[in-house]
Parts: sequence; structure tokens; C-alpha cells
Amino acid sequence: MVAMILLAWNADGATQASKKKAPVKKGAVAKKSSSKSKSGKKAPAKKVATTWRNRQMAPSADRYKEIQSALAAKGYLSPEDATGTWNAASAEAMKKFQSEQNLDASGKINSLSLIALGLGPKREAVPPPVPLPNNH
Repeated sequence: MVAMILLAWNADGATQASKKKAPVKKGAVAKKSSSKSKSGKKAPAKKVATTWRNRQMAPSADRYKEIQSALAAKGYLSPEDATGTWNAASAEAMKKFQSEQNLDASGKINSLSLIALGLGPKREAVPPPVPLPNNH
């Protein structure tokens, strides 16, 4: 009698196991979701959060004047044009300077041009290490 109960119980367990989902066959390709909707139009692009890393600020008038003065000191811009307002004369001077420095001559202010003008990042000089006393 116990044997019949065990057989019945195993048979019931086997039918429950067969009701589980069948495993996915190897090599089967799942449907890829597309960025296009059913109407055929592309979905709107995701917006990227604005952070300090992806936001370019325009230089201040003082910074423009500093850049223009550096261009004037090197002979690319007349000193009278160092007004603090970036204009066509400033852009042309920057293009000439960039071209002669073998930089991309776009006339736009960029980090390589500022470094070449001597206006790159300011770094404080690190004092030399202090020698330790000898304890012989």
C-alpha cells in the first residue's frame, strides 16, 4: 500500500514538472527591440543630464581680454583690438596663431591654443623634498 502511494505521488510530481516552461533552444534568436515605433518613426533620443563635465561656459570679458592681450603680445592682434569682446579680428588672429603652431586653425579658443599662448592651467611649484637627518 505504501508503494502505491509513493508511485502515485511520483506520478503527480512528474506531471507538475512537465508543466514548467521548456528551456530556450540554443541558437534561437530573440526578437530585438527597435528604437522605431510601429509607425516607423524613431523614438525620441534620451536626454543627457547636464553636468559640469559636459557643459562649456563662455569665457568672461576679462578672460577674452587676457587671450587677446596674449595674441597682441605675440604680434597676431593689434593692442587696440584687445577689448574683451571676441570678434572677427580676434578669430582671425587666433587662426593665424593656431596655424603657425601647427594646431587646428579653427579660430576657436581651445585648450591647446591657450597652453601655446601660455594661458593654460596654473600650477603651483612644488617645493623640493626636505632631506631627512642621518642617524648614524
